[in-house]
Amino acid sequence: MAKVLMYTSAYCPYCTNAERLLSSKGVTDIEKIQVDSAPELRIAMMAKTGRRTVPQIYIGEHHVGGFDDLRALDLAGDLDQLLGA
Repeated sequence: MAKVLMYTSAYCPYCTNAERLLSSKGVTDIEKIQVDSAPELRIAMMAKTGRRTVPQIYIGEHHVGGFDDLRALDLAGDLDQLLGA
């Protein structure tokens, strides 16, 4: 299974939904970078992704985007392949 990295914050319902969706696909290990407690991490996330909001999800080296992007991948049938499931 591909490595999953997620930029997140403490109280983020979209982050929770993304975790649930990934868990339903068999993902058991998500590397989380919590950006709300360290402004420099948010700045790094914005520089890397070009986006300000969380979650920002990477599967392997592929930047998926946020929860809506992750869900769209799943609905299109492409998420399983990206995860390597």
